[in-house]
Amino acid sequence: MTPVVEYASVDTTPPKQTLALVLPMVVFMAFTAAGGWWPAFYAASYVLKTLVVGAILIFFWRRYVDIRWTHLGLGFAVGVVGIVQWVGMERLLMHWPALAWSRTIGDIEHAAFRPYEHFHSPLALWSFIAIRWIGPTLVVPVMEELFWRDYLWRSIASPNDYRLQPLGEYDPAAFWITVGAFASVHPQWLTAAVWGAMIGWLLWRTRSLGACIVAHATTNFLLGAYVLIAWYGFGKDQWFFW
Repeated sequence: MTPVVEYASVDTTPPKQTLALVLPMVVFMAFTAAGGWWPAFYAASYVLKTLVVGAILIFFWRRYVDIRWTHLGLGFAVGVVGIVQWVGMERLLMHWPALAWSRTIGDIEHAAFRPYEHFHSPLALWSFIAIRWIGPTLVVPVMEELFWRDYLWRSIASPNDYRLQPLGEYDPAAFWITVGAFASVHPQWLTAAVWGAMIGWLLWRTRSLGACIVAHATTNFLLGAYVLIAWYGFGKDQWFFW
């Protein structure tokens, strides 16, 4: 008679690898929440979360073995399409008051943070704007793509050990839950959901997290450029986009 052998369930995911993917997002969201709860702390919280999360990413950089820097041209192209989609779709949605449900902040134009109202020194103003631009361009794309498209996507598809799920392999639940989760942390959640679906397609198409990072960085950089050119060049207030 063959003996029955029972195998214990063992978590084979290295804790430090998971920490490297999750910690930057947790820290970033904690600072974001603090800035939301205490408006007077918003500017300081933004500077701190950019510097701290950037330092965490550098510290763990050698653990990000899933980043493949391929299909960067396609990533850049998707990022350019992304800025057109983000600004165009959001302006279209804001044109009709009945579509206010597409944002978690009702009067998002009034609630926007305008640096020129808080910094009276040109040096302080442009220093903050520089960090405000650098963060979404260099820090946020790496942090978010590692969390959303690497850790969360693969964890949903393979809950026992996300490493068993090949990066970018399509899984309907993983794809759409990731899109929804990504959208939930953005005030313009419907616009963010469409953008997130584009990046999900890019990952599935290329299996390249690097391409997703480039796309994310391109959209964020161009969004910052759009807001600053509209304000400084044409005197138009578009800060609610940023």
